[in-house]
Amino acid sequence: MNSIRRRLLTSLLLMLTLALLVGDYTTWRVAREEADESLDYQMREMAISLFHGDFASMRKDIDPEENAAILVEIFDAATRQPIYRSSPDALLPAPHTEGYSQVRSGGQLWREYSVSRRQRIYEVAQPMAIRDRIAKNSALRVSLPFLVTLPVIGLMTWWIVTRGLVPLQQLAGWVNYRKPDSLEPCPRQDMPEELGPLVQAINSLLERLRRAFESQHAFVADAAHELRTPLAALTLQIQLSERARDEAERLQSLGELKAGVARATHLVEQLLMLARSESVGERDVITRVDLSRLARKVLARHLMLAEAGGIDLGMLAEQPVAVVDGDEEALGLLLDNLVENAIRYTPAGGRIDVSTGVHGHICWIEVADSGPGIPEEEYARVFDRFYRIPGSNKPGTGLGLAIVRAIAQRHQAQLDLTRAAAGGLGVRVSFAQAANGTGTRAPASAESA
Repeated sequence: MNSIRRRLLTSLLLMLTLALLVGDYTTWRVAREEADESLDYQMREMAISLFHGDFASMRKDIDPEENAAILVEIFDAATRQPIYRSSPDALLPAPHTEGYSQVRSGGQLWREYSVSRRQRIYEVAQPMAIRDRIAKNSALRVSLPFLVTLPVIGLMTWWIVTRGLVPLQQLAGWVNYRKPDSLEPCPRQDMPEELGPLVQAINSLLERLRRAFESQHAFVADAAHELRTPLAALTLQIQLSERARDEAERLQSLGELKAGVARATHLVEQLLMLARSESVGERDVITRVDLSRLARKVLARHLMLAEAGGIDLGMLAEQPVAVVDGDEEALGLLLDNLVENAIRYTPAGGRIDVSTGVHGHICWIEVADSGPGIPEEEYARVFDRFYRIPGSNKPGTGLGLAIVRAIAQRHQAQLDLTRAAAGGLGVRVSFAQAANGTGTRAPASAESA
């Protein structure tokens, strides 16, 4: 199991152990240097003191333990033959230079100091192993208290880490014991500064969930209200059909019943599309979408409907091609709704132009018609769910532009309503993409090929 506490404890204890080892090695190096300096000084002083020494008495009074640590030799400067040795077991060659040097003899390394005076060479030597032992003992004496207190330091580290993670556990408990419908923000007072980003992220999530729940509740309420009317109409049509006095009246009632079922079916389909459009999740498949190519595909689907209504449906070809990153299926649904609305409100003999283009770092797609348009004071409300412009007698659910807005928000696109050059409504959807181009009008049938 991945544990922050375990990682912190392991990392801290490893760092403490490594620091102790580095400190121990540094202490040993310092102790070794200090021992070398001190023992070198002693060897020099001993060599100088031998200038007037009685070698016979030295041979008698020598201490065996000191003899193992310090070796004294005196050579004849002319013949380089030994005159005196403090230990017959350790034989070192006559030095070639005065001062400090190192020599290997008898299977071990020696540190020696030599000085000549009155045709004699005085040499004092000491095994390097003894110096190493002195340095190690000194370093051990310094490091031993730290080694003894290491378990105590480990326990203190565990306690400090545990206490430091208490606020995180409190935050987890606060989130865990909340009710499903409790979306109040997490209190930030007395919270450590390090938990600030996490608390802010949780509060931001709770706020998004609150808005999503409110939108869902409003959607369900609006849908129930809007479905009540067509369902009531269907019930009435069924009753009228049952009361029909002759075949002609019954067929008329059935025809009106079929039309009512078709309207109710369209409303349900629009509700489902709106629900899908307002849900943002992993279902989105983001790809490179050519807006011009997408527009040609959508126009091809609506060409027959436009021709049946006597409407000139076409596209202004734009160069270079405007390409955006987005969900091609969702963007197709957005354009479907814009074109359907334009066909619904454009009278026979009218015109609908679909165009794409680029301006600076913004690429866009626009649907413009020659219909009655929308008053500017209504621009802010036409994107609301189930909203119909007062006085409009065109059939519809009031969901088309709401679906368009939901898809645009998912793609972080901007929606702009304008009065089209032909006098109707122009709806432009702008995306953050870099492109530019110009174009000429082409019929939808040719563009869709």
